[in-house]
Amino acid sequence: MSNDAAGATNARPAAVDAGPLGYLALGLTLLAFGLLRTGVVSGAGTKDAASLALLVGGVTLFLAGMWQLRRGDAFTGTAFAGLGAFWATWSSAVDSTASKNAAGLFLLLWALLALTLTAAGWRAGRLTQGVFGLLTVALVLLAVSTWADSDGLGKVAGWVAAVSGLLSWYGATATLTNSTWGRQALPLK
Repeated sequence: MSNDAAGATNARPAAVDAGPLGYLALGLTLLAFGLLRTGVVSGAGTKDAASLALLVGGVTLFLAGMWQLRRGDAFTGTAFAGLGAFWATWSSAVDSTASKNAAGLFLLLWALLALTLTAAGWRAGRLTQGVFGLLTVALVLLAVSTWADSDGLGKVAGWVAAVSGLLSWYGATATLTNSTWGRQALPLK
């Protein structure tokens, strides 16, 4: 039977937005990493975030990024895929014996990605500005704390990362809630 006879068309269905998934993955990863970095959770540290960073931050973010790029969204696609690569790399390097200079440089280079995302997403709204702006600050503070061997500065960076994670999580929650309810139940701008 031909496609015409069956009533089929060659049109593809509209691609579903993976943005909320990506922002949830980013939010949860940043929140967990940040809180573990601050020392708030007794007996736990940043090494304990490695598996979460790999699976949620690395794999989920990277897949959400590929999904977004496929549907033509260059900003969130680049953000999620790039940050997915960051978290996957970071999680595999947690137990490495890299010098503090190399580790600080690694963090500073990824801060440049976050800065690029902050600039590129400037017109996307305050939430997006906050997520990527605070992520930039957190990564710069982590780089400096690594170079200076400063646990205090590292804890401040953890708090900044946690706030960035909360903003990302809230944005995803608001987007999903508003979409599900069919109205603006939670403010986004």
